[in-house]
Amino acid sequence: MPDTYENRPVPELFSWEFATDPYPAYAWLREHAPVRRTRLPSGVEAWLVTRYGDARQALADARLSKDSAHHAGSDHAKGKTGIPGERKAELMTHLLNIDPPDHTRLRRLVSKAFTPRRVAVFAPRVQELTDRLIDGFAARGEADLIHDFAFPLPIYAICDLLGVPAEDQDDFRDWAGMMIRHGGGPRGGVARSVKRIRGYLAELIHRKRANPGDDLISDLIRSSDHGEHLTENEAAAMAFIILFAGFETTVNLIGNGMYTLMRNPEQRARLQDSLAAGETGLLATGVEELLRYDGPVELATWRYATEPLTLGGQRVEAGDAVLVVLAAADRDPERFAEPDVLDLARRDNQHLGYGHGIHYCLGAPLARVEGQTALATLLTRLPDVRLAEDPADLRWRGGLIMRGLRTLPVQFTPLSE
Repeated sequence: MPDTYENRPVPELFSWEFATDPYPAYAWLREHAPVRRTRLPSGVEAWLVTRYGDARQALADARLSKDSAHHAGSDHAKGKTGIPGERKAELMTHLLNIDPPDHTRLRRLVSKAFTPRRVAVFAPRVQELTDRLIDGFAARGEADLIHDFAFPLPIYAICDLLGVPAEDQDDFRDWAGMMIRHGGGPRGGVARSVKRIRGYLAELIHRKRANPGDDLISDLIRSSDHGEHLTENEAAAMAFIILFAGFETTVNLIGNGMYTLMRNPEQRARLQDSLAAGETGLLATGVEELLRYDGPVELATWRYATEPLTLGGQRVEAGDAVLVVLAAADRDPERFAEPDVLDLARRDNQHLGYGHGIHYCLGAPLARVEGQTALATLLTRLPDVRLAEDPADLRWRGGLIMRGLRTLPVQFTPLSE
């Protein structure tokens, strides 16, 4: 018997067909069941929040904790939330899993890495990496923009930021690749990658303590040595979450963004004309619109009610899990005019693509620089880049939190070497 809600059939959620285009199902939920208790493919039950107003409330509500200790589910259910393997690898004490005051203390420490000044200083390195990667496939006239470009760019950038030596960065790329490839399948593949990264980070922290440099891990160690009481586990967890949360969001921002632009030729042409004229305004608003329209993070990470509360007219009990559907909230017609239309010049665009409240994405400034640099350089250097496959044949990665393509094959006029 099909799932029903007040005698209405509920669209199927979290299938492969749903992953291709979840927005019609989310529109149904916003209208008929904006806060709805749902059994996820993992078997864990959670409230899905799909309206913009409810989403902003939930993201900023201190009664919704990030600490899974508040989850009323069984130990088995708790093991199916969060990042696979992080608990066994002692990597739980990062910003996505903790509340104030520990969250306040750790965020203050790591925020130094993402100040506007530091990101501005790092921007030329992002451009250098972008050009180097494009140089690697420009003469072929074809590429997979995920494998050849969108994936390696943020990995190398974050490795530089953390202070991972150049000779070790390809190892990081392999481990991160395993996390993406296994993201929608068995959690064991991700857990094995997490274990390898944890072992490497422990060794790297030991080396940086003896020989610090001008990088984030060295800064975290210095903070610890100057009385900020950052344990080695906390330092490793912070480095890990910057890698984990920072790379896949940017992979998807670039991949989803280029896919959307290639499917909206008028908006793409408008952006290319703006770039050719040396303007940056449309690029900046355009990246924000791409984050809203089909952003890299589909659902915000897990939250757990610490006490009973009302959300969207529904009573959420203490211990219940809550998942805010950012992708649904950012298409809410009560907040955005013509939400299913791509408008790169959209000004009133307070999207939730990077969250809201105290857990707003710390790395958003860097991700924006990477996204703007990547899209502008691709559109300028490969002006006739186009899809090499029918969109219906493309596959989206499975998984609950992130939204991104497995591959993005393109063709273009080859550039001479």
